[in-house]
Amino acid sequence: MEKRWHLSLALLLLLFTSTKAQTVKTITMALPAQTLSITVLRPANDVYTYLSAPANFSEWAAGLCKSITPSAQPDTWNIVMANGNNATVRFTPYNAFRVLDHYVYPPSGQEVYMPMRVLDNGNSSEILLTVYRQPDMTDEVYASDLKTVKRDLEKLKTVLEQKTQ
Repeated sequence: MEKRWHLSLALLLLLFTSTKAQTVKTITMALPAQTLSITVLRPANDVYTYLSAPANFSEWAAGLCKSITPSAQPDTWNIVMANGNNATVRFTPYNAFRVLDHYVYPPSGQEVYMPMRVLDNGNSSEILLTVYRQPDMTDEVYASDLKTVKRDLEKLKTVLEQKTQ
């Protein structure tokens, strides 16, 4: 009887460890990242409603685009980037969590992930945007990108706070 118990335990351990080994994914090197935030004196739902309309991005996100137009693909838009190049942006669909992630596809074809959130901050909002340093970026280019995103967030704050409350 005791031998069967040990055998059963050994089989369970073998099953557990082999299943666990199959679900572990290879870890790749993480990209350096910086999350920028800005407080906006508007309720979070108002801020999210404005930001969830991709057409509004060209009003405040000069670092991302000069212009933005819908494409034939759902939740995907065509943009003319600040440098004049054409690109595509895919936005997270409208959701109850105020997640505004977007994925930029510049001419190089490399996906650039931009996580963005709107959080409650009393009667105001906190907007968070994470900027990942891409593998081919120099320190200077990354610093410039961060500066551009900060400037865009400040413009967004101005635009939103000037809207009728």
